[in-house]
Amino acid sequence: MPLHHTTTPAHREPGSPEPVVQEEPSGFVSEPGFFNHPEPTCEPDHPAGGALSRLQDVLRRETVAGILLVVAAVIALVWANSPAADSYFQLRDLEVGYEPWNLNLSLGTWAADGLLAIFFFLVGLELKREFVAGDLRDLRKAAVPVAAAVGGVVVPALIYAAVNARNPETLGGWAIPTATDIAFAVAVLAIVGSHLPSALRLFLLTLAVVDDLLAITIIAIFYTDEVHVLPLLLALVPLAVFGLLAHRFPRFFAHRTWAAWAILVPPAVITWALVHEAGIHATVAGVLLGFAVPVMGARASGEPVELAEHLEHRVRPLSAGFAVPVFAFFSTGVAVGGWDGLTTALAAPVTLGIIAGLILGKPLGIISATWLTTVLTGRKLDPSYRWIDLVGIALLAGIGFTVSLLIAELSFDPSAAAGDQAKVAVLTASVLAAVLAGGVLAVRNRRYRSASPRVFGNDAAEA
Repeated sequence: MPLHHTTTPAHREPGSPEPVVQEEPSGFVSEPGFFNHPEPTCEPDHPAGGALSRLQDVLRRETVAGILLVVAAVIALVWANSPAADSYFQLRDLEVGYEPWNLNLSLGTWAADGLLAIFFFLVGLELKREFVAGDLRDLRKAAVPVAAAVGGVVVPALIYAAVNARNPETLGGWAIPTATDIAFAVAVLAIVGSHLPSALRLFLLTLAVVDDLLAITIIAIFYTDEVHVLPLLLALVPLAVFGLLAHRFPRFFAHRTWAAWAILVPPAVITWALVHEAGIHATVAGVLLGFAVPVMGARASGEPVELAEHLEHRVRPLSAGFAVPVFAFFSTGVAVGGWDGLTTALAAPVTLGIIAGLILGKPLGIISATWLTTVLTGRKLDPSYRWIDLVGIALLAGIGFTVSLLIAELSFDPSAAAGDQAKVAVLTASVLAAVLAGGVLAVRNRRYRSASPRVFGNDAAEA
């Protein structure tokens, strides 16, 4: 989902010359990262130019992933409020799985605990990459976006708590407005920000990576009722096997897709099942597995191989094209109850707290923390953008969607009205944040587009 997409062949033979990179006229500079880094060279066991390859390339685009999320959510909302609503809820609550292993779960739970672990595996890959070889390796360099992320978590939580202070039964949802859906946010930025400075996108990505880390920590600590030690200790065994194989044979798994699926997936699934049995939300297993993959290029022989890059390249289409949309489909189906039900839900303290947290708390926390960090440390913003640009990015961070919906499911009983109110609030706030941020950034994008061709240098400060 790149703001600036570098066009490289999906596949090329080993030893062939590097393809020429064609740059789109957006003015962005392609940067390595979770959503946009050079595509790895193709594994030789995959033919070039096939229909599957083209479909995977499409699913790697931010805009496509964002559209699929919206489509899945709209279908679920329409179905859940149609005359056939009962069939939707019967499908969501249908239980499948192996009962002796405590895996007889509803389809909705499988989507939240199982499929979303695929998404969090990609989050784990990016977190490790950023800490080992990315912007977060130098905390002085990353001080501003890190502080912004912390502010964007603390202030929304405080606003929610203040709004729900007189309702102890709903205070447990304080973490819902703390999350940012980076896939959705980057998709909006890709649509409206073709001429915005690339430093803005990097700021958003760094902020979102830290935001993901904080969200994972919150889920692991505050939404774990009881930890069963034995299965948790046993989970370390397949996790260690997964990590050992990934570190010992990076070239083998990088260039043989079948081997990665056949050999690495089984210990990953066992790790997930044991973490689930331990009572910790199973998406944490996805992050741990991501941490176990080497992110630095291995030079066993010939050119360096970064296994994390290859795995991310293969898994992203599965995450963006199936796992996350299916989760959104099962999570956003709320029976609103007509106009009266919608107005009642929007007036509830849970809804008000979440909307205020995402729409007001996110930008307030991000901007204030950024300003305070620049004052206390003497560090300055990148000269290519202005504070008003940062306001647009801060509003964009109010798109909670995927992770906010997950925390909403963990916060309230599925049968409680607060759970449905939280989902209505997340959807409403995410749409509002996208519209507000899109408006601000679209105006700024026009200013940069009409500025001089050297807009990405110091001259951008004139915009």
